[in-house]
Amino acid sequence: MRKYELMTIYPLEEDKYKAGLEALKADLANFGAEIEKEEPYGDRDLTYEVKRQKRGRFVLLTIKANPAKIVEMDAQFKFNNNLLKYLFVLVEEKNA
Repeated sequence: MRKYELMTIYPLEEDKYKAGLEALKADLANFGAEIEKEEPYGDRDLTYEVKRQKRGRFVLLTIKANPAKIVEMDAQFKFNNNLLKYLFVLVEEKNA
Protein backbone atom coordinates (compact mmCIF):
# COMPACT_ATOMS: atom_id res chain seq x y z
CA MET A 1 0.00 0.00 0.00
CA ARG A 2 1.19 3.50 -0.82
CA LYS A 3 0.38 6.85 0.74
CA TYR A 4 -1.72 9.39 -1.16
CA GLU A 5 -3.19 12.80 -0.47
CA LEU A 6 -6.74 13.11 -1.73
CA MET A 7 -7.99 16.69 -2.07
CA THR A 8 -11.77 16.82 -2.31
CA ILE A 9 -14.24 19.66 -2.91
CA TYR A 10 -17.90 19.51 -1.86
CA PRO A 11 -20.90 21.86 -2.18
CA LEU A 12 -21.37 24.35 0.68
CA GLU A 13 -24.77 22.97 1.71
CA GLU A 14 -24.24 21.02 4.95
CA ASP A 15 -26.41 18.04 3.97
CA LYS A 16 -24.70 17.64 0.57
CA TYR A 17 -21.27 18.04 2.18
CA LYS A 18 -21.94 15.37 4.82
CA ALA A 19 -23.55 12.98 2.31
CA GLY A 20 -20.68 13.41 -0.13
CA LEU A 21 -17.99 12.88 2.50
CA GLU A 22 -19.72 9.81 3.96
CA ALA A 23 -20.15 8.29 0.48
CA LEU A 24 -16.48 8.94 -0.27
CA LYS A 25 -15.38 7.30 3.00
CA ALA A 26 -17.59 4.29 2.27
CA ASP A 27 -16.09 3.98 -1.23
CA LEU A 28 -12.57 4.18 0.19
CA ALA A 29 -13.36 1.43 2.70
CA ASN A 30 -14.86 -0.75 -0.05
CA PHE A 31 -11.58 -0.49 -1.98
CA GLY A 32 -9.52 -1.35 1.11
CA ALA A 33 -8.04 2.12 1.59
CA GLU A 34 -7.19 3.37 5.08
CA ILE A 35 -7.80 7.00 6.04
CA GLU A 36 -4.85 8.24 8.11
CA LYS A 37 -5.84 11.88 8.46
CA GLU A 38 -8.73 14.17 7.56
CA GLU A 39 -8.09 17.93 7.38
CA PRO A 40 -10.94 20.34 6.61
CA TYR A 41 -9.61 23.35 4.70
CA GLY A 42 -12.81 25.37 4.93
CA ASP A 43 -14.92 27.13 2.33
CA ARG A 44 -13.13 28.77 -0.59
CA ASP A 45 -13.86 30.40 -3.93
CA LEU A 46 -13.34 28.16 -6.94
CA THR A 47 -11.16 29.40 -9.80
CA TYR A 48 -13.89 28.40 -12.24
CA GLU A 49 -17.46 27.21 -11.88
CA VAL A 50 -17.82 23.47 -11.21
CA LYS A 51 -21.27 21.86 -11.49
CA ARG A 52 -22.79 25.36 -11.24
CA GLN A 53 -20.97 26.07 -7.96
CA LYS A 54 -18.70 29.10 -7.47
CA ARG A 55 -17.59 28.15 -3.94
CA GLY A 56 -16.77 24.82 -2.37
CA ARG A 57 -15.84 23.15 0.90
CA PHE A 58 -12.33 21.67 0.72
CA VAL A 59 -11.19 18.58 2.66
CA LEU A 60 -7.75 16.95 2.44
CA LEU A 61 -7.56 13.23 3.23
CA THR A 62 -4.30 11.35 3.71
CA ILE A 63 -4.90 7.71 2.77
CA LYS A 64 -3.05 4.46 2.27
CA ALA A 65 -4.26 2.53 -0.76
CA ASN A 66 -3.28 -0.14 -3.23
CA PRO A 67 -1.96 1.65 -6.37
CA ALA A 68 -3.89 -0.78 -8.58
CA LYS A 69 -7.17 0.37 -7.00
CA ILE A 70 -6.69 4.11 -7.68
CA VAL A 71 -8.09 3.84 -11.23
CA GLU A 72 -11.13 1.95 -9.91
CA MET A 73 -11.66 4.54 -7.16
CA ASP A 74 -11.43 7.32 -9.75
CA ALA A 75 -14.19 5.66 -11.79
CA GLN A 76 -16.39 5.16 -8.70
CA PHE A 77 -15.99 8.73 -7.40
CA LYS A 78 -17.50 10.08 -10.63
CA PHE A 79 -20.86 8.67 -9.48
CA ASN A 80 -20.80 10.72 -6.24
CA ASN A 81 -23.03 13.70 -7.14
CA ASN A 82 -22.07 15.53 -3.93
CA LEU A 83 -18.37 15.51 -4.79
CA LEU A 84 -17.50 18.48 -7.02
CA LYS A 85 -13.82 17.69 -7.69
CA TYR A 86 -11.05 15.47 -6.36
CA LEU A 87 -7.37 14.87 -6.98
CA PHE A 88 -5.09 12.00 -5.94
CA VAL A 89 -1.43 12.90 -5.30
CA LEU A 90 1.16 10.25 -4.49
CA VAL A 91 3.16 11.11 -1.36
CA GLU A 92 6.80 10.23 -1.88
CA GLU A 93 8.38 8.63 1.19
CA LYS A 94 11.64 10.36 2.15
CA ASN A 95 14.56 8.12 3.03
CA ALA A 96 16.57 9.57 5.93
